[in-house]
Amino acid sequence: MTRSLSDRVGGVRDSATMAVEDLARRLRAEGREVVSLASGDPDFATPVHISDAAHAAMLAGDTHYPPPRGNPRLVEAIVAKLRRENGVEIEGSRAIVAPSGKWALFLALGAILNPGDEVLVLEPAWVSYRPIIALNGGTAVGVPLAEPDYRITEAALRTAITARTKAVIVNSPNNPTGRVLTADEVDAIAAVARDADLYVISDEIYEHLVFDGHRNPCLLADPRIADRTLLVNGFSKAYAMTGWRLGWLAAPDPVARLALRLQSQALTSASSVSMAGGIAALDGPQACVGEMVAAYAVRRAMVVARLNAAGLPCPAPEGAFYVFPTVPGDDVAFARELLEAQGVAVVPGSAFGGPGHVRMTLAASAAHLERAMDGIDRYMRARPV
Repeated sequence: MTRSLSDRVGGVRDSATMAVEDLARRLRAEGREVVSLASGDPDFATPVHISDAAHAAMLAGDTHYPPPRGNPRLVEAIVAKLRRENGVEIEGSRAIVAPSGKWALFLALGAILNPGDEVLVLEPAWVSYRPIIALNGGTAVGVPLAEPDYRITEAALRTAITARTKAVIVNSPNNPTGRVLTADEVDAIAAVARDADLYVISDEIYEHLVFDGHRNPCLLADPRIADRTLLVNGFSKAYAMTGWRLGWLAAPDPVARLALRLQSQALTSASSVSMAGGIAALDGPQACVGEMVAAYAVRRAMVVARLNAAGLPCPAPEGAFYVFPTVPGDDVAFARELLEAQGVAVVPGSAFGGPGHVRMTLAASAAHLERAMDGIDRYMRARPV
């Protein structure tokens, strides 16, 4: 076959996180012992009441095509959640259940972008933002945030804006840095978005995973930008439901209408069984979330202390479940050598737009993390000074 293939898809790189996981699996298949801190997949099982609800729905025959917007009960639960937890009032017509938070982001970008439109990506940033923008015909424009605090400022945003800028993606708590937005940063985002007439895509998938009394601001609740904010959220991180592939989008009416059209033509809807679990997650007991956050907090304290003691400067993350320590030399080389020498898999910070760092997950058992820290200790002691 000599016909050309898609330049758009061909120009997108594979996920750096998945590439590290694939390499770790290959090494295990060769008999190597590998401890992977690459993936953001909680090690907890989905809470039983959520799984029970999905099982009951399956046995009751809820196995047919759902409406493209999603199970009406789950849409209502999302609306109620926004009212109860975030002080946001929206109509159900503005919410769409998606098969994953990643697809919710696809819907948001697909509904607003035309070829060549630019989207600001505040870096360090999740590795999939740039590919998802490209796959929707847009152009990602990196906005480097200054270390050590990675604060979002009006100056940094305004410097990156051109006549083609259409939107800015904001992620808080942040993957990979663990930062939580401050009031001053929200002010900066609101001022620039209004002045430049930008959409604000707020990725709040780690919303409930916060430490030390931090509370994540919901940008859809800010009256200055509520009419231009597209909120992406989901169930994977807070409820340990990564395999369920379930997320949601809340957007202004014109955007929501196009996003729903895109969803109905692309894949119809999220899974009916997964949505039954989602209803139980939002409407059921929330103690399970607090228990997981408490476990992450204990792991965070141990890992941060061990990394700093090993000579890898690492601030304690304010939210999410990652650490982003500074490493000596080239971060890609550091990650490769650490894996080869000690069987510890981490993701180079360069993949996130944060060179000189690596990302490590806390979403692994305490024993798993201790083994990884032991390997890092050995590697750092053996490195030439």
